[in-house]
Amino acid sequence: MVRLLNQNSNEEETDMNRISCVVAVTVLLALSSYLVLAQTASQANQMSFFITSVGPGNGANLGGLASADQHCQRLAQAAGAGSRTWRAYLSASASGNQPAVNARDRIGGGPWSNAKGVRIAQNVADLHSDSNNLTSQTQLTEKGENPTRHDILTGSQLDGRAYPAGTDRSCQNWTSSGQGSGRLGHYDRRGGGENPTSWNSAHDSRGCSQDNLRSTGGDGLFYCFATN
Repeated sequence: MVRLLNQNSNEEETDMNRISCVVAVTVLLALSSYLVLAQTASQANQMSFFITSVGPGNGANLGGLASADQHCQRLAQAAGAGSRTWRAYLSASASGNQPAVNARDRIGGGPWSNAKGVRIAQNVADLHSDSNNLTSQTQLTEKGENPTRHDILTGSQLDGRAYPAGTDRSCQNWTSSGQGSGRLGHYDRRGGGENPTSWNSAHDSRGCSQDNLRSTGGDGLFYCFATN
C-alpha cells in the first residue's frame, strides 16, 4: 500500500512538473510575441520616411500630387504610422496659373528615419547633401524592405527643385500614363544615367506608362516623408 501511494505521489509530481513546464513555455512564447509586436510598433512610430512598397499601378499617372500624398498616407496607416502627416517627394512644373512645386518644400523640416528607426537625414539641407544617410541599406519601404527595382519617381533636380516650365520631367505633373517623361532617382545609388549615384535625379524614364517605367528599371514607386 505504501509503495502504491509513493508511486501515485511520484506520478502526480511528474504531471505537475510537466504542466508547470508547459505553462512556463506558453508564457515565454506570449511574452516573446508581445515584445516583437511592441518593437514593431515602436519602429513604426519612429518611421518618418519610406519608399512606397507599391505604386498606384497606372504608371506615372498618380492622380496629381494630392492623390500621391493620399497613397503615402494609406501605406503609412497600414504600417501603423498613420498618425503622422505624409507627403510624396515629388516636384511639379509651373503650368498655366499654377506655380512650380518643389519636392524639397513639401516634406517638412526633418529629421527623418526609416522603418527600422535609422536616421537618414537631419533636415532638408542634409537630405540634399553628401552627408545624408541614404543608402541601399537605409532606403526601405514602409514594410522595412528594399524595392525590387531601383528607379524612384521624383520629377526633381539634384537640389530637390522642379524643372523649368516647358520641361516635362513629371509626366504632365503626375497625371499622364502616356506621353511625357519622369525624372527618376536610384534608391540603391548605382546604375546608369547622367547621375547614376543620385537618389533623386539619376535620369529620365522612357515614358510614363507602367510598361515604360518597368522597362527603365522601376515600378512607379516614390518617396514619402512625414511632415511632423
